[in-house]
Amino acid sequence: MKKSVKLMYPVVLSFLGITAISCSSDDANVEPIDPANPRTAILDPADLRGSVAETARMDATKTYHLTGILSVEEGATLTIPAGTKIVANTDADENPATGVYIVVQKGGKINIQGTATAPVVMSSASGEAGSWGGLVIAGNGITTAGLDATAEVGGILYGGDDAEDNSGSISYLVLRDAGAQINAESQYNGLSLYAVGAATKINNIAIINGSDDGVEFFGGSVSASNIYLENNEDDAVDWTEGWNGTVENVYVSHSIENFSTALEADGANGNPTINNFTAVSTTGGTALQFKKQSGATITGLSLAGYDTQIDITEAGRTDLSGIKIEGEDADLNASYDADVTVDIALFNWVE
Repeated sequence: MKKSVKLMYPVVLSFLGITAISCSSDDANVEPIDPANPRTAILDPADLRGSVAETARMDATKTYHLTGILSVEEGATLTIPAGTKIVANTDADENPATGVYIVVQKGGKINIQGTATAPVVMSSASGEAGSWGGLVIAGNGITTAGLDATAEVGGILYGGDDAEDNSGSISYLVLRDAGAQINAESQYNGLSLYAVGAATKINNIAIINGSDDGVEFFGGSVSASNIYLENNEDDAVDWTEGWNGTVENVYVSHSIENFSTALEADGANGNPTINNFTAVSTTGGTALQFKKQSGATITGLSLAGYDTQIDITEAGRTDLSGIKIEGEDADLNASYDADVTVDIALFNWVE
């Protein structure tokens, strides 16, 4: 992945019966908002885009059509209740795939409240990999990129000094078809976590059919559990910039060719913890790749069907003490198939 674009588009908001359209100063169709009313908005399901500046809650009985960039601003909270469906529409010429995604800015929050019987589903109208930009969250956590780092594309700011920063919570989310091309060098991930802090809660997520990474951590200390990743064309799990959180109960499935890895680590070694990581390929490929001096502490590792289990890209790197697997330094000649594996039945809620 590689970073995102912060643009504002019109969005229709309903404030307890008072309708306001957030537009540029050129638009005459703007009604004043009564400051005495609670600032709770319901976003327009037919044209979901724009800036959430206060508190917004979606309606699970409706299908939302994401037609541009939806940005949750600093101090705002967007709640997505169980059963909500969001469909990214990238067919219109004015809304190319790179301009259709959801972003939570530094200081904003998103609360995705799916359940096992009613997950929240985000996908594209076409069902094609790489047809929209996915979900991007920027936080005030710590990253080796520094304070107020600027994303590679688009100017989103991320990074601070609060390892415990809270960007909200995600529970039971299915995210499909992301990975839109940004430029010749970059694509969006399914879920991009920029310096997201440890107080953010992420569990039970499925990222499927993406043309770039499934989930990527850019620094921060956020942890995640119960992650299902299927046929993401680059890396299933990726991190850089000193991420030091934990992922637990990860199941990676590869049945397509020419993917990159099941796990890629890059940059400074924040020594993240990986507990119970199962990856299965029917097309060979590389399972784990470590770049520069990156590392991790991994237990419960089970790899099946890969041509290469561990790849070290840094020329001349012979000291693998920063990569601990089952309590020992990584061994490039070992076969990792732990007794403890992640049961695929854990993800039988995935649509």
